[in-house]
Amino acid sequence: MPTQVLFIRHGETDWNRIKRIQGHIDIPLAQSGLAQAQQLAARLAREAQSGAKLDAIYSSDLQRAQQTAQPAAAALGLPLQLKPGLRERAYGVFQGHDSTEIEARFPDEYAVWQTRDPGFAPEGGESSRAFYHRVVHAVESIVAGHPAGRIACVAHGGVLDCVYRLVNGLPLDAPRNYALLNTSINTVEFDGGRARVLAWADIDHLASGSDDDGFVKDPELFR
Repeated sequence: MPTQVLFIRHGETDWNRIKRIQGHIDIPLAQSGLAQAQQLAARLAREAQSGAKLDAIYSSDLQRAQQTAQPAAAALGLPLQLKPGLRERAYGVFQGHDSTEIEARFPDEYAVWQTRDPGFAPEGGESSRAFYHRVVHAVESIVAGHPAGRIACVAHGGVLDCVYRLVNGLPLDAPRNYALLNTSINTVEFDGGRARVLAWADIDHLASGSDDDGFVKDPELFR
């Protein structure tokens, strides 16, 4: 029997609004993000009452993910299990800056970053290749612990990006053309060595729209 995982991006932060890279900086949710977390909890509670229960809820240990997951865990009476492997990518010296500032402060590193080289790591950060393998290892460990289960993993846009690439066999240097939305539910089914996306970028539970995990201020441009 397959295992179903709801991968959920954390709610909106103030830095999300201005496209400032957070990485491992422990930024809390904005008021809008806290409201999104409550709307998420209400949806998961309704689904549980209709028979679509969750067996477990996992979260990145960064507070923006924990704050998103905690209301749902409380509503469902489940412990919130923290997994550092679900953290966002570490961006080192890029953290705390938007893409315009990075280009100005670190022009050489910025130029290499724009080539999408999977081996490139900002000073003090992770390469996309190292990040991808960290995330895949964490997800495989979680899935293995819940055969035929239905679970939720609350994490980050970068983590969702890794999951989408894993399931669809996309290389790390391929441009992204799929959404990574705040507080979205992205459902993946794992069955043995196979996986498939059942639903992606689902925000039906939110009262208003949701922003994408991009590093540029134009929302039409995906990184």
